[in-house]
Amino acid sequence: MPPRILYLATADARGHLMRAQLLAHALRAAGAQVQVLTTSDEGARFLAGFGIDAPVLSPHYAVQFDAQQNMLRRETDRNVAHYMFRPERMLRDVWRLRAHFRDADLVVNDSFHPALLLMGWLPFWRRKVVHVYGASLRRALETNFKGRMPDAVAKLFGGIVAWQIDRSLARIEHDFAYGEPQHDGHGRHRLATPVAVVDAVDRSDAAEHAAAVYLNPHFRDPALADGLEQGLADAGLPAHFVGEGYAHRPHWHARDERWIEAAAHSAFIVSAPGMAALSIAAVYRKPILLLLTDQPEQAINAGRAAQLGLAHRVVVWRGDAPKFARAVAAAASELRATPTDASHAVEGRQAAIDRLQHWVALLLRLAGAPATR
Repeated sequence: MPPRILYLATADARGHLMRAQLLAHALRAAGAQVQVLTTSDEGARFLAGFGIDAPVLSPHYAVQFDAQQNMLRRETDRNVAHYMFRPERMLRDVWRLRAHFRDADLVVNDSFHPALLLMGWLPFWRRKVVHVYGASLRRALETNFKGRMPDAVAKLFGGIVAWQIDRSLARIEHDFAYGEPQHDGHGRHRLATPVAVVDAVDRSDAAEHAAAVYLNPHFRDPALADGLEQGLADAGLPAHFVGEGYAHRPHWHARDERWIEAAAHSAFIVSAPGMAALSIAAVYRKPILLLLTDQPEQAINAGRAAQLGLAHRVVVWRGDAPKFARAVAAAASELRATPTDASHAVEGRQAAIDRLQHWVALLLRLAGAPATR
């Protein structure tokens, strides 16, 4: 009987959903049965664009952001508390997930949905749960209350969260800069973040001189888009703009299932410093212009990009569109001058294939292995 995998991908950001569709297709091609669930109607529509039917578990749990992708901490804390302590929310989801657990050999939690954190901690279900998360996301979650509550309370919260996570069958920590797969012998695996595989086709010269822009749906502030468009125009760069929050603007697309092709053959990438965007830049060796807002996980990622020597520039949005445009133009001009090699797309394609194969092999092994914990 083929292994049966349930994959719950939170829709807070599209990186979780991209990972879900990449792995679902790759696992199905390897013979597994995969059911994907998500947490919003918008997330379900996004996955449908990649041929993935993903029912919504419930829309009640979500990290909260403003129109500039600044994380709203109090609103997020309130939303999570309402989700966890109102019986018709998390307990209802746990009840619904029970049926899926009966039919699944493995349940993937991408990333840190509270219902599966609870189920991955309880003895009835934990032998089937694997948590998938970016290294920076786990650190941001465990230090969520640092500086906002007394140190003892913040440390207690972080310790409880870490204990919950580590009780599951396995943890897959991923990062844009990881190399070969690693395993600590205690259920913790480290893998490079999976990346979409580009087609083995040549692109026109025009593509090499354009910026490939992707902003996740939390970006909705028109002034930010004004500044970004003006800055790239001032640098003399055409751009391929993708962002659900700006779908109503001229020249922007809500979604582009082939954006990876534009990114892999672009002059450089423009995105917030999410793990997926940085992974694309690392695999296809593309410079990247990082738009930084108040988002703890992404601030950690931007810092690591600097430590690892990734060709990049950081521009911080502070609400001043003309100043932002000047900063974008200056950064774009510098990145445009970064030496590139057409062979990088070919080499990156093989690297992307290798990354996916590592994930598929591990998940199939976890789905078929007897529970030992």
